[in-house]
Amino acid sequence: MAAAQPGGTLDKVAQAHARLLKDRELQFDFVQVIPPKPPDWMKPLEEFLKAIAPLMKWVFWIAVGLAAAGILYFIVRELIYVRWPQLKRKAKPAAAPVDWRPEPEKARALLEDADRLAGEGRYAEAAHLLLHRSIEEIEGRRPRAVRPALTTRDIGAMEGLPAAARGPFQAIAQVVERSFFGGRDVDAAAFAQCRKAYEDFAFPEAWASG
Repeated sequence: MAAAQPGGTLDKVAQAHARLLKDRELQFDFVQVIPPKPPDWMKPLEEFLKAIAPLMKWVFWIAVGLAAAGILYFIVRELIYVRWPQLKRKAKPAAAPVDWRPEPEKARALLEDADRLAGEGRYAEAAHLLLHRSIEEIEGRRPRAVRPALTTRDIGAMEGLPAAARGPFQAIAQVVERSFFGGRDVDAAAFAQCRKAYEDFAFPEAWASG
């Protein structure tokens, strides 16, 4: 077998290289790179950015200045409060709770009406009158809270109803429910229980811890 000729191999490499250099689709000279031409729709955006470039410098420095001023303000304010604590704003006092009590005159007039019914032996009507007026008082303090679909138990369990009034209201409601739904008669003792419960519901002593 004849040995390969080195000169022949080099000639083939040189010829291949020459053909490669003549290929116009390939770029071997990177001294000057021609950037791609942007699409036409980007020209207005490019012109706009060039136009506002000087303004953006001012916007940047203004933002930096405002941020620095804000930080300085908080630092100075805290130093002033440390030096003169009396200048610090005091928290606003919490709003006073709404007084749900009925007016004493109305409560006494209601009791007189209930006593009149009870004096006629109409104890169930008298107890129902106390319950109805109690619900009206609650509805007057929470107009949208008392809905027609609510039962007396629902009303008695409402949030915001003072604890000292919740028990008396539920006591009246139980007597009325036993009479209305259970068919039980309301006697003088049951009415007296409702009357005492309404007094606890209506007058200031029952609301002192509400």
